[in-house]
Amino acid sequence: MSDQKTRMTAIILAGGNSIRMGQNKALIQIDGIPIITRIYTLLTELFQEVIIVSNQKDLFQSLAASIYDDLLPGKGALGGLYTGVFFSSFEYSFCVACDMPLIKRALVQFLIGNAKDEDAIVPRTRDGMQPLHAIYSKRCLDAMRTVIDQGKYKIVDFYDLVKVKIVDESDFLYLDPLRESFINVNTPEELLFLRKAKESKKE
Repeated sequence: MSDQKTRMTAIILAGGNSIRMGQNKALIQIDGIPIITRIYTLLTELFQEVIIVSNQKDLFQSLAASIYDDLLPGKGALGGLYTGVFFSSFEYSFCVACDMPLIKRALVQFLIGNAKDEDAIVPRTRDGMQPLHAIYSKRCLDAMRTVIDQGKYKIVDFYDLVKVKIVDESDFLYLDPLRESFINVNTPEELLFLRKAKESKKE
């Protein structure tokens, strides 16, 4: 593989039920391209390995990614993250949700540059922590499993058990002034808003 690609894994979590959207969010098209395809295309340009965590493998066979079922089904985003980090070929993995269509290359690269000795590198915006646009080490696996076994399924639940580097938006906002990287599409209303915003940019 190209030496220009980062020796990390990129994990796309695509295991949600999409209940509020009413259709699979990963396959919703933005500018005629499914969201997950937009994400996958960018990540393959940056990382030496891209994997997808999903229990619906058939939906994503068109993407040349390794696809893994949840090791711990029904454990939410944290269970998906655990699965991705477990199967990662590298020490560090960048994790993103499948419904975040506007992630920025420059911001992802910025986070990669912040991965030193910490167990997790997590951006924080005015809206709070952004655990689904963050980098995790395999050293997080034991902490993840501990809180999952306690019945806690939010990603932030294990942060107190590992060494976390918080990257405040004041350090990266110049790379994504509108914080578009952290927009996810959970409802038809959010999708409509996103499409209208993109159309207004073209005018």
